[in-house]
Amino acid sequence: MNPAIFREYDIRGVADRDYDVDFARRLGLAYAAFVAARGVRRVTVGRDCRLTSDKYADALKDGLRTAGLDVVDIGMCPTPLVYFSLFHLEVDGAVQITGSHNPHDQNGFKICVGKTTIHGEDIQELRRIIEAGKFPSAAARGKEERYKIIPAYQDHLIRQFGTLPRRLKIVVDSGNGTAGPVAPRIVEAMGCDTHAIFSEPDGRFPNHHPDPTVEENVRDLIATVRADGADLGIAFDGDADRVGLVDHTGRIYWGDEMLIIFERDILSRQPGAVIVSEVKCSQRLYDDIEKRGGHGIMWKAGHSLLKAKMKETHAALGGEMSGHIFFADRYFGYDDAIYAACRMLEIVARAGRPLADLLADLPPVVNTPEIRVDCSDALKFSIAEKAKERFRTAGYDIIDVDGVRVKFPEGWGLIRASNTQPVLVMRFEASTPEKLAEYRGIVERTLDEVKREVGA
Repeated sequence: MNPAIFREYDIRGVADRDYDVDFARRLGLAYAAFVAARGVRRVTVGRDCRLTSDKYADALKDGLRTAGLDVVDIGMCPTPLVYFSLFHLEVDGAVQITGSHNPHDQNGFKICVGKTTIHGEDIQELRRIIEAGKFPSAAARGKEERYKIIPAYQDHLIRQFGTLPRRLKIVVDSGNGTAGPVAPRIVEAMGCDTHAIFSEPDGRFPNHHPDPTVEENVRDLIATVRADGADLGIAFDGDADRVGLVDHTGRIYWGDEMLIIFERDILSRQPGAVIVSEVKCSQRLYDDIEKRGGHGIMWKAGHSLLKAKMKETHAALGGEMSGHIFFADRYFGYDDAIYAACRMLEIVARAGRPLADLLADLPPVVNTPEIRVDCSDALKFSIAEKAKERFRTAGYDIIDVDGVRVKFPEGWGLIRASNTQPVLVMRFEASTPEKLAEYRGIVERTLDEVKREVGA
């Protein structure tokens, strides 16, 4: 077991290298020990379509049941459906086996206790339990049952959204992930003319990598939208908790732009609502929330961290650049890319005009997508910390809630360590291309200096 797999808000690594099937069984035992005093008796287990997910699910279930917990196996499904099961079924927790948006050889575990995902110190406590090997013994082995969660989830969303007031032409790219058997039917039931591509789950992801935050991964979607003359294109990552969006021209809308559309809709009905987002998002988002009477909070990136902050602040909406969108307004407060796509279709259909028109009044800026710089897990956090101190010492105005966001007169630049990959994440925004290049140069030179210092 590589201890580096215990990350900030999930457990993840290279399958059969960083951990094995026996680890999955011990994780089930450790989960039972962790929740022993919390009244957890019945647990949902789901999995994505990766080639190793079935065997890890079987081993995990064996560990859970050996420790006396009852298991509800909901089969292969998107991660949001595992979260949905926490509200739809009488269960006390859940585990999803998934590598999410990461390469096909990786896999992992998203862990829920009660109705929320655990993170931070709780993840480390699971590590300590496994390392100590002190697992609970049970008088009787837990039971296992199976439940078909996909039809129940589809029915729930179809009832909520009904038929849209205007028929839209939509392309849905599931990226050979878990959204394929779930999302297209819902979109069709909303009255959309739907063209689904790459809907067959295939853990090898033969057509493109399942991460819609990377431009090259939505090329097929863009081409299909243009060829079809579609109104919108929707993309999902491997476990359907990240959503991607393109308009009829093929222009990509990043997570913070989607959030502007969503927060405007919510604030029109809930003046003063709290909106939580993260350090990679455009300043235009926070300015727009304030302009419309909302309360915007800039927080750390990470699905578990955003959900916890939303609960703490009673937020109506949260979201990330990465396409994790969390609705507490009319929904349960977790990140669900399929639900977010439905909300977007609803807004566009009601507006009666193209998606691009909904953001036409935003002030113009120039920005980059997320820039990922390879950096080992062992060094990435210390490098981000040293960069933060370098900017602080130099007298820059910084936001240090997650890495360092350096504020410039006409923009900003960011360095933070990814919690899910061995990379440093950077992003830049400015009023003009010239200012963008200037600010990016300042930040990248500082990063290079720090990396040389530590020998990276």
